[in-house]
Order: sequence, then C-alpha cells, then structure tokens
Amino acid sequence: MSCGEPHETDCSEVLDHLYEYLDREMPDGDREKYREHFDECSPCFEKYGLEREVKKLVKRCCGHDDVPSDLRAKVMNRIEVIRQGQEPLDASAPDPAGGHGAGPREEDTGVAGPRETPGMTHGGAAAGGATT
Repeated sequence: MSCGEPHETDCSEVLDHLYEYLDREMPDGDREKYREHFDECSPCFEKYGLEREVKKLVKRCCGHDDVPSDLRAKVMNRIEVIRQGQEPLDASAPDPAGGHGAGPREEDTGVAGPRETPGMTHGGAAAGGATT
C-alpha cells in the first residue's frame, strides 16, 4: 500500500512493522519516525487506527482468561531453560513444576501411541461393553 506521496519512511515499511509499533516493541527513535509518518499519511493512519481498534476489541473480549498457575510455571521454566541454553528435561522424568512427565513423545519415537478416552479400553469399547 502506498499513498503515492514521498515520505521519509516508505508506507510498506511502516505497515510491515505496524504490530511492533502497536505493541511498543520497537525503539523510541523508530516509534517517532512512524508517528511522523502517520501524521503525514492518511491511508497508513487509517490502517493504524483500524488495527488499534481490533486489538482493543480482542483484548476486551478475550483478555480475561486466567492461565492455570501450573501451566504458567511450566512455560516459564521452559523459557528459562531455553534462554540458558540448557538441555531440556527428560520427558519421562518428573516435571519440577509438579507434573509427572509424559514419556517419549510421538515426534521422538515416530510411533503414535494409543489415544484413550476415560472409560475406554485399548480395544475401543467401554469396559464391560461389546464392540459393534
């Protein structure tokens, strides 16, 4: 997208980094450069306004889900392990966040394990029931 007017910062560059601008994930100098562009370029400013409103709507409608504390702890632990460049924990060992480990994953073995539903036997029928 381009408005056809010359700008110090090209419209395509501004729009490529729009979410970084909206999320404040860029240096202040770049933010100022983009803010100037929005002041000069109405098509980009319109796109910025639309995306800002979409973010507000999503936050209002979906931003209230609480993350279970054990899941948060596991994710934060995994992030820390990756940041430190450590080897991941053995999947079959107990998880320090309180889990029990999951054993080898399908990606590791190349073999899909049985997927059971509570009350189902390995044959697929409920315990004590007949198959059809």
